Amino acid sequence: MENIVMKENEMKTNSIKRVGRSDFVNMGPIRLRQPLPTQNIDMIDPFILLHHYGPYEISERSNPFDLGPHPHRGFEPVTFLVQGEQLHRDSLGNESVVKAGDVQWTTAGRGIVHAEAPTKAFVKKGGTIEGIQLWLNLPSDKKMIQANYQHIKSEDFDIKSSEDGKVITKIIAGHLNEVKGKIKTQTSVNAFMIEAKKGGKETIKFSDSHQAMLYLLKGNVLVNGTDELELNSNQLIEFNSDGEGFTIEAKEDSLLLFLSGEPFKEEVATYGPYVMNTQTELLEAMRDYQMGKMGFLPVS
Repeated sequence: MENIVMKENEMKTNSIKRVGRSDFVNMGPIRLRQPLPTQNIDMIDPFILLHHYGPYEISERSNPFDLGPHPHRGFEPVTFLVQGEQLHRDSLGNESVVKAGDVQWTTAGRGIVHAEAPTKAFVKKGGTIEGIQLWLNLPSDKKMIQANYQHIKSEDFDIKSSEDGKVITKIIAGHLNEVKGKIKTQTSVNAFMIEAKKGGKETIKFSDSHQAMLYLLKGNVLVNGTDELELNSNQLIEFNSDGEGFTIEAKEDSLLLFLSGEPFKEEVATYGPYVMNTQTELLEAMRDYQMGKMGFLPVS
């Protein structure tokens, strides 16, 4: 799609490369949406995978979202919790309760074992869990760095409000204008959660060296004005790197996740919970996990 015709002093918007669906996939007992990868979009470098899980109704009779100890290596698994409450445990000794609006950013690096599940108190009282799980690749020279874990609470993030006051953008990582994210990143990346009330308008700018995407968790928004696209719930947009940013106008109350990053342009080899550059490195990862080199985490 071509860019909007510019008026004097107007921002040049990024055109839309493609629009992706978010079909359901099964992961063991869990059924969730997978906007990335799809049949048409393999990856958006440096983003490997995007899962939208829930909303699940959790109770003592039904608790499908209980992920026992499992390993990762070579990338950064990130959780944006939209609703509910989860307990995070890992082989570094971290244990924290992640609540709605919080973000947990794990740098798996050379290896980490972690587990995620609703807290026992949450299961007992019952409630809804919903979130986004992102797999952010690490470049080859950082795949074997020391593992690390960051948990930032919702209220600790800085935000940017639109001029009309109807759009709140939470700056999680990277920066938007002069507002910076609290997450310390290994690479050049932006992650914003955008909450828009009906009728709200906002402009989001990002580097033209980044590859970028926008995922709509709920609602309906117009992207780049009437010449571009009306985005519906559970659709993903991939932008071309040919502008300075994009505009949104909420046709109803909406929630969006924006991601952009500097592409690595490296070979990617994946198997299960590992993201490396070669098949040999994947075999080494499996061997190291079996030998306990990624640490240990008992079942709770």
